[in-house]
Amino acid sequence: MLRLRQLFKMADETVAKKLKTSPPLIGTHNGHFHADEALAVYLLRQLPTYASSPLIRTRDPAQLATCHTVVDVGGEYDPASNRYDHHQRTFSTTFPNHNTKLSSAGLVYMHFGRAIIAQHTSLPLDHEDVTLLYEKLYTDFIEAVDANDNGVSVYDPAALASANIEKRFRDGGITITSVVNDMNNPDPTCPPGEPQDEDGLFSRASTFMGHVFTRKLHHAFTSWLPARATVGAAYRSRREVHPSGRIIILPQGGVPWKEHLYNFEKEASGAGDINTDEQVYYVLYPESATEGSKWRVQCVSVNEGSFESRKPLPESWRGVRDADLDGCLAAEADKAGKPKIPEGAVFVHASGFIGGHKTKEGAFAMAVRSLEL
Repeated sequence: MLRLRQLFKMADETVAKKLKTSPPLIGTHNGHFHADEALAVYLLRQLPTYASSPLIRTRDPAQLATCHTVVDVGGEYDPASNRYDHHQRTFSTTFPNHNTKLSSAGLVYMHFGRAIIAQHTSLPLDHEDVTLLYEKLYTDFIEAVDANDNGVSVYDPAALASANIEKRFRDGGITITSVVNDMNNPDPTCPPGEPQDEDGLFSRASTFMGHVFTRKLHHAFTSWLPARATVGAAYRSRREVHPSGRIIILPQGGVPWKEHLYNFEKEASGAGDINTDEQVYYVLYPESATEGSKWRVQCVSVNEGSFESRKPLPESWRGVRDADLDGCLAAEADKAGKPKIPEGAVFVHASGFIGGHKTKEGAFAMAVRSLEL
């Protein structure tokens, strides 16, 4: 009898210990799933607390009540009790400095995104780069998931209709969210009539959304963030390159400079309208990292996403190459009484948005001459 009581006591202690050490249970709804809760669950599992958390998919309030954390179901948004639903009529929460209503993905990211980024990058939670990446990932990826789930269009439908703008083809089938919706469909490898493993399909969708997020975070950390430092240094020293401040030189090619340059120009302009005196016209960079690489001189667009250059390379240079371009440059210099541009010009694009020279000095001379014309 004593032995039996000891066994029961040991069993009770084991259960109690397991309850204390078991990973927190995550809950979301069953049935048709969407990109937002698929991503929300993945994001939670990137944190040590939730790394091995089981998932239950249900709409049963009694079962959801047993969950430590619930996303996209339950009719409640309360971070204190780890409830992250956005379907309430009164819900209107947005990410700081954004206007799009959050989905479950945005809610989880808003509360846990900094910690996820800090863990991925091994940076302190309050590091400036964590803040930059936190905003970058929301703006470039998660906000679109929020908008899609809440039925928010990129463009104002009424404005499009009044302008008689119509789509030329249906593009819905190539969006990330549409791919996730398709993952609800029966697995083509499953025998006809056999019940589908709905949770397995959700798990696949969650992994897919997570991999997209992780790749974007990795690229932002390893490429976009270093590029910001590179472009920032070039922008701050631009008047040492040329007194006009219209030319910047990047030490290496392949730097994603455009977004950063526009941001630094905005910062330099202050809170008001863009100060055109702070705008750059030409960006110089080597084509490759090899010694003796050719150099490019690229025009800056009037704004991000535009194909129109602020100051394109001269009309007379466009579409001309090699020796013919050298001759053109030399003839113009003689006529204007200007110093000759070093020989070695390679090309100027027909639209004038970019040109090339065999040397850095030559590319710089092309940019300076273009400023003068």
